[in-house]
Amino acid sequence: MQKRLYRSKENRMFGGVCGGIAEYFNIDPTIVRLVWAFAAVAWGSGILAYIIAWIVIPERP
Repeated sequence: MQKRLYRSKENRMFGGVCGGIAEYFNIDPTIVRLVWAFAAVAWGSGILAYIIAWIVIPERP
């Protein structure tokens, strides 16, 4: 069975992107959110990447 990346319905704050990535890699969603927030502050591209991921990654059926 192939593992697929979906946006989370349970672990969501805005779009479920960080929760979905955390479920895919089987890690705590808080860690993914902190890394994403750091990327947004440090490089400025985190917000744009989140919006693109929100559009591209499908929601779990």
